[in-house]
Amino acid sequence: MKDYSKIITKLVEFLQTEVQKRGFKSVVFGLSGGIDSAVVAVLCKQAFGLNHHAILMPSLQSSKSSLEDALELCKTFDISHSILPLEKPQKGFLDTLEGLENNPARMGNLCARIRMIYLYDYAFAKNALVIGTSNKSEILLGYGTIFGDLACAINPIGNLYKTEIFEIAKLLNLPQSIQTKAPSADLYEGQSDEKELGFSYQILDNIMQLLEQGFSKQEILDKNLPKKAVDIVIQRIKTMEFKRKIPEIAPL
Repeated sequence: MKDYSKIITKLVEFLQTEVQKRGFKSVVFGLSGGIDSAVVAVLCKQAFGLNHHAILMPSLQSSKSSLEDALELCKTFDISHSILPLEKPQKGFLDTLEGLENNPARMGNLCARIRMIYLYDYAFAKNALVIGTSNKSEILLGYGTIFGDLACAINPIGNLYKTEIFEIAKLLNLPQSIQTKAPSADLYEGQSDEKELGFSYQILDNIMQLLEQGFSKQEILDKNLPKKAVDIVIQRIKTMEFKRKIPEIAPL
């Protein structure tokens, strides 16, 4: 059993060390109202005091409750924040790109990249460093938008599985509305991580942890885990590897 209190301390120290190492004093991050970005927000608050800023970026498809949860977190933990809606750039792209309106996944990717633009523009304007909010489960499964929500300078939670994020959230005493909501990237109305992935994070994380420990596919199946879930995890880890690497450069 991991000592998550010690992990929190380690992550705060990691943030302080890595940001200072890069010559920065302040940080910026996206805050969606979900559990991952909420954890990062509180870690950054602990690490940098006043030298942090959250940007709340609701899209046309975002649920009202997500923004409300994000604002509640900011109020509870005194998180510096601003709200930059995606409505205007979204409408511009809808007028420009054919077929975008009828493709939720495509629109989701576009929104993730608009948010990246907002964050990096703020970072440039305020001399801040962009902090990532993707967990280990998402990174391994490639469940994120390349050059979108996966884009950052430093990621404090990238070695924590989704199920571990919930443990951290409990210790940080995040609002119950954030701790208990179904995981969602909130990229479009009714979007659900576990619905899209096909299985709960409990099952998916269990499989990924066993793979990390060196168990073979057959050994994992012998533990009565769903074959379809095992196949999905193994396939996604392999096919989405490109999202975890810098662009391939031709050797000369």
